[in-house]
Amino acid sequence: MTILALILAAIIGYFFGSIPFGKIYVKLFTGQDLQQIGSGRTGGTNSMRAAGFGVGFLTAMSDVVKGVMGLLAARWILGGLVAPEMLPWLEVSAGILAVVGHNWSIFIGFKGGAGTGPNVGWATAIWWPMFPLAFALMFAMIFLLGYASVGSMTMGLIIPATFIWLYINGTISGTAAYIVGGIITALLVAFSLRSNFAALMRGEERLVGLRAHLQKQPRKSKESNSKSKFNFKWFTKTLQK
Repeated sequence: MTILALILAAIIGYFFGSIPFGKIYVKLFTGQDLQQIGSGRTGGTNSMRAAGFGVGFLTAMSDVVKGVMGLLAARWILGGLVAPEMLPWLEVSAGILAVVGHNWSIFIGFKGGAGTGPNVGWATAIWWPMFPLAFALMFAMIFLLGYASVGSMTMGLIIPATFIWLYINGTISGTAAYIVGGIITALLVAFSLRSNFAALMRGEERLVGLRAHLQKQPRKSKESNSKSKFNFKWFTKTLQK
């Protein structure tokens, strides 16, 4: 019964994780296919590129929620079928497969995002301060540093590190399940971001947030000045005639 409960928890987590909120929202608000834009991923960052900050933020929050709901649904439906000491493993099964579902969704040809949203989500369902920690970190990384991939990977590493700390000080139950889950999901995120890391090493990684905005400003300013200079020359030549 325990093995069956773990398998069913994984299926529940995968189903919730597979819901491609970014693709749905971008299609709804802009009519575009998110998988044909930018990186082709369905997470918050690419949704923001395709449809603006509001849609990107909505996508990111929805991805977090589906990680939370996948774990809570598995706990609610199946928690009574396993011994108390196995409950953390059941929760982790749902959490890991929520990330898998997000990255390789059955609904969109086994493609998807990088896993950050549902990764934060399942971890938040275990320990709620994980969400404000993730929110602050991702805000800093995306809008100040400008690299979403660095923020995603940093958060991926912080989750198992936090669970190790919580395990050592006794804040959560004495099981290594959450640590194991955090390590596995960090590896899943890293695997999905491998192309971003290669681009980062080549200096070709896409900027987002404030740095992306500032990078565009000088170009616009230069174009504006050039246009202004051209008009002035044309005006003086006209007067000389």
